[in-house]
Amino acid sequence: MGRGGRLPGLEADWQPEPPPKEASRPRPPGQAAALRLRRQTAWAWAPPWRGGARGVKRARRWRRRRGGCCAGYWGRCRRRRRRGLSAPRAWARSGLVMATEQRPFHLVVFGASGFTGQFVTEEVAREQVDPERSSRLPWAVAGRSREKLQRVLEKAALKLGRPTLSSEVGIIICDIANPASLDEMAKQATVVLNCVGPYRFYGEPVIKACIENGASCIDISGEPQFLELMQLKYHEKAADKGVYIIGSSGFDSIPADLGVIYTRNKMNGTLTAVESFLTIHSGPEGLSIHDGTWKSAIYGFGDQSNLRKLRNASNLKPVPLIGPKLKRRWPISYCRELKGYSIPFMGSDVSVVKRTQRYLYENLEESPVQYAAYVTVGGITSVIKLMFAGLFFLFFVRFGIGRQLLIKFPWFFSFGYFSKQGPTQKQIDAASFTLTFFGQGYSQGLGTDKNKPNIKICTQVKGPEAGYVATPIAMVQAAMTLLNDASDLPKAGGVFTPGAAFSKTKLIDRLNKHGIEFSVISSSEV
Repeated sequence: MGRGGRLPGLEADWQPEPPPKEASRPRPPGQAAALRLRRQTAWAWAPPWRGGARGVKRARRWRRRRGGCCAGYWGRCRRRRRRGLSAPRAWARSGLVMATEQRPFHLVVFGASGFTGQFVTEEVAREQVDPERSSRLPWAVAGRSREKLQRVLEKAALKLGRPTLSSEVGIIICDIANPASLDEMAKQATVVLNCVGPYRFYGEPVIKACIENGASCIDISGEPQFLELMQLKYHEKAADKGVYIIGSSGFDSIPADLGVIYTRNKMNGTLTAVESFLTIHSGPEGLSIHDGTWKSAIYGFGDQSNLRKLRNASNLKPVPLIGPKLKRRWPISYCRELKGYSIPFMGSDVSVVKRTQRYLYENLEESPVQYAAYVTVGGITSVIKLMFAGLFFLFFVRFGIGRQLLIKFPWFFSFGYFSKQGPTQKQIDAASFTLTFFGQGYSQGLGTDKNKPNIKICTQVKGPEAGYVATPIAMVQAAMTLLNDASDLPKAGGVFTPGAAFSKTKLIDRLNKHGIEFSVISSSEV
């Protein structure tokens, strides 16, 4: 929903006949409702004496009831500002609420027939019948093939024991290659859950359509170049429209991003640095990941030079370092606390957390936190195996023919970790993850300039299988937070990281209720 008051896209579809008078020109129902709400918002901020006869009547009422027209007006402004609203931002924030009221679907899962999309579809279906829900949740699935979408709904209905599910969910036919179809999808949605990757190839048209048609968008991209480029290109446009574009809202990188925020909130002092260690647990049948993630990694590592150019072109000033600089570990290091070897985590977590910390520092004046991410790999045998796989990957990804081989034979080059079939249901059921955070900082009142950190804290985020259970949970709960916690979101729209968008919301509480658990392990002064 744009700030101008009209539902985007209606102007192009509406061609009225020439009216006899300008004042009698008919308006579509959606546009009329939008204009009414805009007038109400404007009058909510207007002084009581404005507006001719209507203003005079209002002024008299204010004088009679509140002892003067100015007292009531400024009292109302004061109450709104306590809630974090200002005149222009009040209208921007109401866009999400209006879109929810005007559009047929609160959520649309785009790419529902893809490997990850089918799990997201199942999770939305669970959320629809959550006993704690106080209102209905109209939603739809979207993709290129009606038959495939219908099969996904039938599979979800069978798995969840809901035979009528297919008749309760809308179906929208659209294609990345057809911008008009993306526009039609976005016009019908309050929030689009975009599951179509690799996002560097297929993500931008969806974001563009959502912004132009007043829909918010959430994706599960773990591709730093795409995420940072979208923020650079579309943040101002999304802010002008009052919509929220939130990337990396799956396992990449909600546990890490919100885990750092959770650690900061639980420390009785100033958190200055955090190291995270990811541990993946698998069952007797081992671990497997769908090759869609593998392809995103190949294209990302093969285009590192453009990512560096993008960051250099942004000309961002470095955020200040609070406390001593966080030392980076060796490429292979031993973690005494977890009693195992670790290597740097090559996902998007570091990029996302750094962007969140910049936003919190520049916009909310919060102390920035240094961050480093690692993944545990067990004993020395696993270290050797991963080292060879990493060398193969980094060599082949530099050349075009090498990238083609990596894409064609994922199981071979990843030593069995990635496959075109993805994990079996037994592998998914037996897998889980633990993300452990070790933080340090200063107790309240202790200066950070010359003193050493005197507080340590350890927190954890634990959850089910990362890619196809935890990711749909995180994505859907992020969407529900967007729908239900609008007053706690950033005051205007834009392109945000999960931590920037949701740091003041109840998303962590929602995740705790749905199996992604945040907890404090220990906290002590040194």
